[in-house]
Amino acid sequence: MDDPERVGRPVPAVLPAPLRARCGLVAAVAALVVVVVGLWYAGDGGPGRVDARFSVAAEDVRPRWRSVALAVDFWGEPAGAATLVGLAVAGCLLLRWPRAAALVVVGVGLAVVTTRLLKPLVGRTIHGDNLSYPSGHTAFCAAFALVVALLVAGRLRLGARAGTLLALTLTLVAGAAMGWAQIALGAHYPTDVLGGWCTALAVVPATAWLVDRAADAARRARD
Repeated sequence: MDDPERVGRPVPAVLPAPLRARCGLVAAVAALVVVVVGLWYAGDGGPGRVDARFSVAAEDVRPRWRSVALAVDFWGEPAGAATLVGLAVAGCLLLRWPRAAALVVVGVGLAVVTTRLLKPLVGRTIHGDNLSYPSGHTAFCAAFALVVALLVAGRLRLGARAGTLLALTLTLVAGAAMGWAQIALGAHYPTDVLGGWCTALAVVPATAWLVDRAADAARRARD
């Protein structure tokens, strides 16, 4: 099968045109939330009022649900994350869609790297000296879900409303699942989870836009 990017056939953008304005707005608001919450809890070593309310309910889990939380947490660990990314990249390459494979790796990777860069800057800790804001596990899971949603929206040529609904729904479900697991296991405060989710919403759309520009520029250079 020929590569559409090589033979000149139309290639779906990884950031679909109908979603660009809405994704840009969401990314800007999400970035603002990450900064504001990070400044609010900078240097703290304990939960805030919001954290205390949500943590009590989430941490009071039975052993069976703790096992579920551990299972969910696995997909944010290196082995689980590598498996998900590897499967997604393989699927994109089978579809002859290299720019999508690039977004999976770069978009998700940058979301996680961003959380690692922010943690020492914010300096919020949990259980001693463990840096906690924003949650890297939540950022990974939400970023991966958002990337998948954008690729599906582009491939199916969904409109602005349907595409936005798909992207926000998948990202919210994935982020909420991983976030609950992190709170239930006592690894993060709820506001850490919010920060991780918003980090994904801020990083992925910007990365997708850059991937499209780079891929289009490379294609024009070949032509």
